[in-house]
Amino acid sequence: MAKPLTDSEKRKQISVRGLAGLGDVAEVRKSFNRHLHFTLVKDRNVATPRDYFFALAHTVRDHLVGRWIRTQQHYYERDPKRIYYLSLEFYMGRTLQNTMVNLGLQNACDEAIYQLGLDLEELEEIEEDAGLGNGGLGRLAACFLDSMATLGLAAYGYGIRYEFGIFNQKIVNGWQVEEADDWLRYGNPWEKARPEYMLPVHFYGRVEHTPDGVKWLDTQVVLAMPYDTPVPGYKNNTVNTMRLWSAKAPNDFKLQDFNVGDYIEAVLDRNLAENISRVLYPNDNFFEGKELRLKQEYFVVAATLQDIIRRFKSSKFGCRDPVRTCFETFPDKVAIQLNDTHPALSIPELMRILVDVEKVDWDKAWEITKKTCAYTNHTVLPEALERWPVSMFEKLLPRHLEIIYAINQRHLDHVAALFPGDVDRLRRMSVIEEGDCKRINMAHLCVIGSHAVNGVARIHSEIVKHFKDFYELEPEKFQNKTNGITPRRWLLLCNPGLADTIVEKIGEEFLTDLSQLKKLLPLVSDEVFIRDVAKVKQENKLKFSAFLEKEYKVKINPSSMFDVHVKRIHEYKRQLLNCLHVVTLYNRIKRDPAKAFVPRTVMIGGKAAPGYHMAKLIIKLVTSIGDVVNHDPVVGDRLKVIFLENYRVSLAEKVIPAADLSQQISTAGTEASGTGNMKFMLNGALTIGTMDGANVEMAEEAGAENLFIFGLRVEDVEALDRKGYNAREYYDHLPELKQAVDQISSGFFSPKEPDCFKDIVNMLMHHDRFKVFADYEAYMQCQAQVDQLYRNPKEWTKKVIRNIACSGKFSSDRTITEYAREIWGVEPSDLQIPPPNIPRD
Repeated sequence: MAKPLTDSEKRKQISVRGLAGLGDVAEVRKSFNRHLHFTLVKDRNVATPRDYFFALAHTVRDHLVGRWIRTQQHYYERDPKRIYYLSLEFYMGRTLQNTMVNLGLQNACDEAIYQLGLDLEELEEIEEDAGLGNGGLGRLAACFLDSMATLGLAAYGYGIRYEFGIFNQKIVNGWQVEEADDWLRYGNPWEKARPEYMLPVHFYGRVEHTPDGVKWLDTQVVLAMPYDTPVPGYKNNTVNTMRLWSAKAPNDFKLQDFNVGDYIEAVLDRNLAENISRVLYPNDNFFEGKELRLKQEYFVVAATLQDIIRRFKSSKFGCRDPVRTCFETFPDKVAIQLNDTHPALSIPELMRILVDVEKVDWDKAWEITKKTCAYTNHTVLPEALERWPVSMFEKLLPRHLEIIYAINQRHLDHVAALFPGDVDRLRRMSVIEEGDCKRINMAHLCVIGSHAVNGVARIHSEIVKHFKDFYELEPEKFQNKTNGITPRRWLLLCNPGLADTIVEKIGEEFLTDLSQLKKLLPLVSDEVFIRDVAKVKQENKLKFSAFLEKEYKVKINPSSMFDVHVKRIHEYKRQLLNCLHVVTLYNRIKRDPAKAFVPRTVMIGGKAAPGYHMAKLIIKLVTSIGDVVNHDPVVGDRLKVIFLENYRVSLAEKVIPAADLSQQISTAGTEASGTGNMKFMLNGALTIGTMDGANVEMAEEAGAENLFIFGLRVEDVEALDRKGYNAREYYDHLPELKQAVDQISSGFFSPKEPDCFKDIVNMLMHHDRFKVFADYEAYMQCQAQVDQLYRNPKEWTKKVIRNIACSGKFSSDRTITEYAREIWGVEPSDLQIPPPNIPRD
């Protein structure tokens, strides 16, 4: 079989049409050699591949810096309203290729590196992923930063510079084992420390009410050191900033307490302060009420708000003297978007600064706070909602607890006035939940303290209105903003072959206006285009097969259907439903080996939270099924099951362009949106999915007949809940389901530990909140339709083209344009800032 073209060979072909811009190859070479020289001059003569990577990264960074400075000058001169996107997670992945793509440097770098006898792809593989997020929420923040820069918005991402990001996942004997992700081990060429903007953050202490106002005294101080990373827009010379805070102990930290002379101990104790930014909590859709996590949440909020207010007051380039002293105009100049409830403390912290420090009266301060803050809700799963013990607040943030009580009191007074005597409503709407342990409901705080509350897909935003009491109170503040993905990373960067095939037909404009993909609709039946799209997919599959053979030592049939299910491992995402399908397919092949089956390579990947027993067991089940299926000679290459180890952004960029079938099979009403579903759609995979999250809108855009939709709808799930879900009914009436469950239960897939999967079976039979069995039959029938269509490659590819053509809505540019106009009150701009080599007016 023909060897697949490498990406660099493809880029060579593309460069003829100048899709990635040719730049000055000689200049890049010169700069690269200079950086390499200064890297090596220190202590050795022989360059390693990592030296080459750093030399290239610094060469590319040189092109960013001038634009970065110029962009910030431009903002200071124009003084636009600034957007602050606060998130505890930014799942950025790798930066080198993305920067080359957005600056139009990719071909110049490719050619220069080739002339130096090196391979660009090999250098790109050396870069560590910046894994400062768990999954959807953190990757969404990264896509949003790309879109905000591309749309010319004066936007800043604010978060934490975790020393250790999401753990690296190793599979040992089929089980997940976590390894620390020491991503900064070799340094990070993209960040710039800004010690001149270091800020103090206070914890603990006590509150004193004095005639001069409220004082928060005897606090413990931790310093927040900012590290700035440039965020380039696509070919518009705009470079925004992501500022991540790192915790540092002040020099006198604990030393005053150690008059006894244990100086060594006191210095070692500095770690206690610096632990705040040590590690990302690896939970997705699960709340763990640890004090360190609350410290992280306050740390990012306190540092960021000081920074926002400093910039609001001075807003003159290079000047740090206050120009503004009145906060009337604050909401006209500042928008704060809370990415989930994690930065919810922005609300009481802004109140504390306005009331205690700036001496604004309470009602005015509250008006300013509400107009400034907006809240994005990302989940309705009860176990994911943040509810902090009051006792923890009392100790860690005593002043904020007082402020939250005051906010809540005024809020409940308002509700009581509107609904006199409705005590139950007051209880439901309170920020403080009474009970054996009093708790603060952060979602309630966010809804009360924001002028806009949005869900992340239409169906989810309707469910968010089930904050029904709040919706009745202020229906005008509830909105929908369906998520999106950046087409620069998720098409141009990861699938250059497909991007080029599209450019040939409709030009390049779709890269900043994805709705232009509609122009492909007339080509759905075009024989040549069908052939070209199919060819790109086949090349991507060959390339990914080669990758899998190298990494997993498993032979893949590249003409099999690549059936891909990649996302965090969670019961609600129903990897178990996929497992049941695989086991059933296996049993069918064994029952009738002479029958013609559509060959499938089933790939499941994702990380389980380290403390989530069931999720870890699900990984073990997938690997155990794979062990049996992949070594059964009767099955051959008709069915293979692969667990993709250590799924992360850089692996997603490889697997998504190669996928034929995208699994989006959460129980209806549980997945707020999903964004993986959009990446697969844009890259020419067909979706098998439930009517959940953004799947609903994908089916609406492309036509439900062009997706494989199955299973219970939200209202069916609710009806089943009312009636009472009985798993045994399905088990007793569906022989293939019973056989599969019995095999898992009896140790067929775990002969050495027959009881290994008892907990899974027990959960599925007796307390499955996500109703796997209820959708099994519909899922199996739907998968049969998938097989049937896959047997007809031309009809399959027609549906693929229609999906690509209809994926324009799911660009994060569209999402951010809606946030800008409907929440932040700003207009995107296509103004090109002149590049650094052109003098400014």
